Amino acid sequence: MKNEEIKGLNVTELNEKLVTEKETLRKLKFAHKVSAIENPMKINETRKLIARINTELSAKSKVK
Repeated sequence: MKNEEIKGLNVTELNEKLVTEKETLRKLKFAHKVSAIENPMKINETRKLIARINTELSAKSKVK
């Protein structure tokens, strides 16, 4: 998901996306601990996406 796409979402959509991505990250970490996953860089990408979503949420909360 690109930054432009994240900026286009409203606060409720961002919160929903944040919950889904956190769940995805939890599952990826668990799968990686049990056995090596095919693409371990997916964990880093998911972490960075969560950070981008959090940044956009805080920016939108400061605007109000």
